[in-house]
Amino acid sequence: MDLILETPRLILREMRHEDANSLFEMDCNTNVHKYLWQKPVVHIDEVHAYIDMVRQQYINNGIGRFVAITKDTNELIGWTGIKFVNDHVENGNTNFYDYGYRLNEKFWNKGFATEASNAWLDYGFNQMKIQEMNAYTHAQNGASNHVLQKVGFNFMEDYPDENGVTWKWWQLENNSVK
Repeated sequence: MDLILETPRLILREMRHEDANSLFEMDCNTNVHKYLWQKPVVHIDEVHAYIDMVRQQYINNGIGRFVAITKDTNELIGWTGIKFVNDHVENGNTNFYDYGYRLNEKFWNKGFATEASNAWLDYGFNQMKIQEMNAYTHAQNGASNHVLQKVGFNFMEDYPDENGVTWKWWQLENNSVK
């Protein structure tokens, strides 16, 4: 994808295989996966398979998760972005736009998730003309729930997954598209 978004501190660009080592560092951390089914990756091949999946989403849906890189140090801090969910049902929904992010623990609590979220919402609503953006978070993930609320998402409901874990469903409507 040719798309590159910039914020004051970040460059958001397509995910590539040369990003695998940094993504592996993030995704093998048990703290990062505390609210993500508690399944950290154990082999870099898992990261390469994820990158392949994301790159296929770019082709199929014209959008997907992008890596976030700091402008000052050129470090990959995680991924953020819009995904079109059509491969499973979440809270009774499929064929919807989902906003999400995952950051390496050493970059938590620095405002990066909020900064990237604002850029993606602006792009999704003003460039892609998405009518409704959704997000879902583990009910106990206070930091992620706070970020979504801070950038304007509205909490809709709690719902259980197939394992009985409670998740929160968030939604934000684009009021400029009718």
